[in-house]
Amino acid sequence: MNIGIYVGDNKVVHFTRRGQEVGTGTVLDLILVSSGPTRSQAPCPTCIPAEEGHGVFSSCVNCFLAGGVLYRFEYAVSSAVFLAKARGGTCTLALSDSSDIVVHRAKYLLNNGFGCYNVFKNNCEDFAIYCKTGLLVVDQSTMGQSGQAVSIIGGPLAAVLSTPLRLVTTNAYGMVATAVGVYCASRYAADIGMRRDVVKVSVEDLTRRLAAVLHSSLTEIEGYNEMDLPSPFSRG
Repeated sequence: MNIGIYVGDNKVVHFTRRGQEVGTGTVLDLILVSSGPTRSQAPCPTCIPAEEGHGVFSSCVNCFLAGGVLYRFEYAVSSAVFLAKARGGTCTLALSDSSDIVVHRAKYLLNNGFGCYNVFKNNCEDFAIYCKTGLLVVDQSTMGQSGQAVSIIGGPLAAVLSTPLRLVTTNAYGMVATAVGVYCASRYAADIGMRRDVVKVSVEDLTRRLAAVLHSSLTEIEGYNEMDLPSPFSRG
């Protein structure tokens, strides 16, 4: 599933894997890749390609869908509606900002990027949720805003966490109900609208932070290379 922001004039701005991607190195990466539609290799004359290593670009609605079905991501849903949707990545409890603010964020990031793509911490859903809410997770070592990623991890995690409760019930239906309950609770607690480890960040401040992180990383790499290089006067 690919998630983007409609900015008018038949255009969708979205975040893709075209930048330097950070994955998990596990089969979970393949699951997330296979969940999206297969895109045509033929260039579209109306779409704006992303810059090299950028990742954010604008495409027409047809190219964005790539033969898939259009769904509307829901914001500010009630707890009951949220829990009723078993699949993650379809809705959130968080409130959306006004349309003009949302479009401004999307277009600003189209020109400045959204950092490095990461399947669990910085993917297309994280991009869209940020554009809609302005919320970012403070601790970058934890899970991002993506409900899809939480669902993929939440299923196996629920099975593991509910295992000790088998001592309470030996009924198969009871065990399934317990696992589902743990899964729903984990999704609810991890939703961007419920988390306490998020802050409201302006899009201008976000891009400044990303630029600072990139500069710091490049400086560390250069320093590391200089230390590894032998002195021109040393003898091997």
